[in-house]
Amino acid sequence: MTTNLPASNSDSQGFNQLNGQIQRWIWNEGWTELRDAQERAIPALINADRDVIVAAATAAGKTEAAFFPILTHLLSKAPDIGTVLYISPLKALINDQWSRLNGLCESLEIPVTGWHGDISSSHKKHFLKNPNGILLITPESLEALFVMRGTAMPGLMANLRYVVVDELHAFIGSERGKQLQSLLHRLEQIAGRRVPRVGLSATLGDMRLAARFLRPSDADQVELIETKGSGQELKVLLKGYLAKPPRIESNPDLDNPEMEDVVSGSIVDVAANLYKVLRGSNNLVFPNSRQKVEIFTDLLRRSCERDSVPNEFWAHHGNLAKEFREEAEQALKDGTRPATAVCTTTLELGIDIGSVKSICQVGASPSVASLRQRLGRSGRRKGEAAILRAYCIEPELQPNSGISDCLREGLVQSVAMIRLLIAGWFEPPRIGGLHGSTLIQQILSIIAERGGASAGQLWSTLVAPGSPFEGLTRDEFVLLLKHMGERQLLTQDSSGTLLHGELGEKLVNHYEFFAAFASEEEFRLLCEGKVLGSLPVSRPLLPKQCIIFAGRRWRVIDVDTEKKLIVVAPDRGGAPPAFEGGGSMVHDRVRHEMRLVLAEETSVRFLDQGALSLLDEARSYYKRAGLDKIQLIQRGSDVQLLTWRGDWVNDALALMLTQHRLTASNEGLLINVSGGAKERVLDVLEEIAQLEELDPIELLANANNIIREKWDWAMPDTMARRSFASLCLDLEGARDAARQLISMSS
Repeated sequence: MTTNLPASNSDSQGFNQLNGQIQRWIWNEGWTELRDAQERAIPALINADRDVIVAAATAAGKTEAAFFPILTHLLSKAPDIGTVLYISPLKALINDQWSRLNGLCESLEIPVTGWHGDISSSHKKHFLKNPNGILLITPESLEALFVMRGTAMPGLMANLRYVVVDELHAFIGSERGKQLQSLLHRLEQIAGRRVPRVGLSATLGDMRLAARFLRPSDADQVELIETKGSGQELKVLLKGYLAKPPRIESNPDLDNPEMEDVVSGSIVDVAANLYKVLRGSNNLVFPNSRQKVEIFTDLLRRSCERDSVPNEFWAHHGNLAKEFREEAEQALKDGTRPATAVCTTTLELGIDIGSVKSICQVGASPSVASLRQRLGRSGRRKGEAAILRAYCIEPELQPNSGISDCLREGLVQSVAMIRLLIAGWFEPPRIGGLHGSTLIQQILSIIAERGGASAGQLWSTLVAPGSPFEGLTRDEFVLLLKHMGERQLLTQDSSGTLLHGELGEKLVNHYEFFAAFASEEEFRLLCEGKVLGSLPVSRPLLPKQCIIFAGRRWRVIDVDTEKKLIVVAPDRGGAPPAFEGGGSMVHDRVRHEMRLVLAEETSVRFLDQGALSLLDEARSYYKRAGLDKIQLIQRGSDVQLLTWRGDWVNDALALMLTQHRLTASNEGLLINVSGGAKERVLDVLEEIAQLEELDPIELLANANNIIREKWDWAMPDTMARRSFASLCLDLEGARDAARQLISMSS
């Protein structure tokens, strides 16, 4: 999060390499020196002869670090300046970058073209007629170019000089990321040469893994430019609250109850503190869910109304209409009045909203990397500290409270994540994975681009060694093509050319085809014919597994993926933990740090008195229960396993236990085995520990909700299971955890 700059322009070797017009622009902007990332990127990029990743803090000038040397290179080739493809994860970020780059490029007479669904066709036609300058585009719009203008693509990309991928971390490990890898590979195929790739990011846990994502076939040749923080001051405060019931519970006859009366009293208390400390400045509040965004925004607005002051609080999330999101963004940018956005991850990426005074995190952050990305919004002005305000609400302990609540899981996870943030650690990107769903989309896309393709051509473009989807055998690939034929996605003519089948033609011609990902669908929960509600389910479910919903445990009876229905029955297990997490997968290192937090006796300096009291309770329980040595606990009819591992391991181990006729579920900090005896669980763990073959096809044989990605339904069953396991489970880690649990219990 550096804001310090290294050298004056007059002494700068990088500055002296830039085109004179760009030098004049820099002086006219009042810059007296280039930033570290800019100095180092200029010699790396100016000759267009290598791949480069620039990782630096938000507002450290990464865009200029890339484009100063890139534009210098383009001008050196005038009049045939060529094309630069800038790929962004967000349309809003493209709009921001268009304004930012157009101011620089207008004086250089280099066109800047935005390309997404909201851009007028006249602007797009101008680029199509004269394809040069900078094209700002999303992966989905680039996919649409391949599908709808396939025969024109060689001409459009004939003079492609660079590809710049912004917010690189947002793509790694996802369907969009695999789609992007495939699109980059296809771009080079039609260009007939290697095109320099430039990745820009503020948050990369492991630069070498990021390099493997950007250039899978030659990661060692990617030049890495990483600027470290310069000792910027960070102010952190974590406040702890005990959960309180809604006011209406103690006064059910209340006339005309208002929002403050019907939501949890602790939510009202947190909102009151936010109102007190945030008024008069710009801030971002992240409450972890869209529902809580709406609740907190309403409470804060109502406080403004009660005090007869102008509103300072706006909601911002993906379900809101564009004009409402833009209203919040404009309020933050305006600068003439204070504004705070209560938001989801929609304001986590680099949309320009200016500097904010503080970041507020309600509940545990989805990840350390996410927390770091959010914090990059604060303290961007020179000399300002970055400020993080965190809030945790913990339940009142009851005689039947479980281990998770007694250990104050939410609070301890927040403490662990903040400590790791301060130490400079954050989750490394998860690369690899089969991504069979995206492979299906790319097969259909290439057929559209080329008007048909042979199986051999598809293999060499997509699956052969060095290609985006390498790892499948030829037999598996042939089986996939046959299955796509059975699903009417493909057909074959008399010459052997593969074409779109009846269903394939229909799907490819729909605008939704261009996105590799699908919105997370919710499953309805049904108990004895009564709908309990709905929830998104992204993890595998087996019959007899348990899930937590509405503060109760339920046993899964059946899963119907076509109807998006889960049939459940009440489970007689103990009380479920109040902390259900933020829906994100927690890394091994975070759980390890949580154990360190609990085992230590030293005070945590960034906690208020309420949080300190809650942490003392958790540490006292950890010590009293002997959890430094005990990891397998019998609690009534349940057995609970404290693996201190991340969710990829815990999900896999819960599945393995269920496959061995136990009823197990990952509940975050622990795995709960319902209705099992300790001796039986140990016997099963011994069987798991001795497994030599870890076969995901067998493990997931009875899982009915592994249709996670958009095109999983079109895969052969065995491939779908392999793909799911490669993305969502750590089978070897689960076996290691079983061995550790046995050794600690012996």
